[in-house]
Amino acid sequence: MDSPSAEGESSTTALVVTRSSMMDSIRSLGLSGLAGVKIDKEELRRRLLMPQNLRLAMLDSIKKQDVEGGNHHFHLSGSDNVPYPESPMVVFINPRSGGRIGPVLKERLQQLISEEQVFDLQDVKPHDFVRYGLACLEKWANDGDFCAKEIRQNIRVLVAGGDGTVGWVLGCLGELNQKGREPVPPVAIVPLGTGNDLSRSFGWGGSFPFAWKSGIKKTLHRAAVGPISYLDSWHFVMEMPGGEVVDPPHSLHATEVCCLDKTLEIEEDVLDKVNGYEGVFYNYFSIGMDAQVAYGFHHLRNEKPYLAHGPFTNKIIYSGYSCSQGWFLTPCTSDPGLRGLKNILRMYIKKDSCSEWERVPVPKSVRAIIALNLHNYGSGRNPWGDLKPEYLEKKGFVEARADDGILEILGLKQGWHASFVMVELISAKHIAQASSVRLEIRGGERKDVFMQMDGEPWKLPVSKDYSTLVEIKKVPFQSLMVNGE
Repeated sequence: MDSPSAEGESSTTALVVTRSSMMDSIRSLGLSGLAGVKIDKEELRRRLLMPQNLRLAMLDSIKKQDVEGGNHHFHLSGSDNVPYPESPMVVFINPRSGGRIGPVLKERLQQLISEEQVFDLQDVKPHDFVRYGLACLEKWANDGDFCAKEIRQNIRVLVAGGDGTVGWVLGCLGELNQKGREPVPPVAIVPLGTGNDLSRSFGWGGSFPFAWKSGIKKTLHRAAVGPISYLDSWHFVMEMPGGEVVDPPHSLHATEVCCLDKTLEIEEDVLDKVNGYEGVFYNYFSIGMDAQVAYGFHHLRNEKPYLAHGPFTNKIIYSGYSCSQGWFLTPCTSDPGLRGLKNILRMYIKKDSCSEWERVPVPKSVRAIIALNLHNYGSGRNPWGDLKPEYLEKKGFVEARADDGILEILGLKQGWHASFVMVELISAKHIAQASSVRLEIRGGERKDVFMQMDGEPWKLPVSKDYSTLVEIKKVPFQSLMVNGE
């Protein structure tokens, strides 16, 4: 579809994110039908609070990184005679999210539940909780402690942070599936990030309400009783010819073994020594200009933390920063062709229920490619669009869902095109739907490219002689999400 005229629209993105942030906060005050419903503090605490010996044992196991580190809290009788909560809950909070709200929210949550059940991510990492905290409960459950068994069976997790934080926790909980340690706790969300697209997708809103002190009890109640939904997750593997990712995000870590599909041959010589990375994403992966803007904004915020006063301020700064990065206008002194991904990228896909790789041409005008799992991207926008049945049939597409095992592959051209996509005047460039994706990246004139997963960006050095290979395929297990609607 042709883009409308850009004349007079230079502030489109900033106006849209401003209006969206305000409306999200206003709407979230209603808390999905709980407006006007009084939540009794003591009743809520009885529903969530674990017995003291169990929560202290779990915390000591985490601190000592020893499953038996909290044994002394059980004495001889264990906790069989102690009442157990209906919906035991632990909370992970990223104090760096949400501007000034994070630390105060942490204190409020500790008052409502307990200090031992609210984890600051700067002190307690989610993989330590999985490997030692939950393992402590499992040990005592296996030893016949009925209360520990019930809590392990029914425990839920609340994550207060942005999409990157939620993805980090989900990825660590995914270890339980891999090791046969079911059930996996479902996850609820307090949206403290900038985009909060995972939160929007499961009914938790795009931002935490201005009246958060009264809203947090309702959020805890919803997290305790909300129904469970399913979410696909996607395994990302990258093999690069030398070099390394500097300061990789939580979602990406080095690996010695890259399990790439060998049925697709590489049309070039391959180095004997390569570096590998892998990770998991839940909402989207992208490569190109949008990731470059996200990377620059991320580092700007870290260098000048006083700018990060909350999601609303972040969106305004992000919009202005994107204008300064060439997203809206390629300098006349440079070759615009160098900004397109077609010059450096080959893309292959596997369609659903198909075992053969198919090469998909990269449109010449596209400067960012997004592999999208959810309907929400860029603070609640749906760049894929709500497509009519006739169009879906013509293109060979199916209706997009978060649990269908299919990624939507789409392209953004330049800032003006992205702006009209974000205000939903047009859809993004529809490229394909796929159950697996392979990218071959060779730098050419570029020394590096930018990528991101679920809002966590990084800069990747690339070679002009050897390709960096990226492969994306579905994780065989789905994540469990608490639906907040």
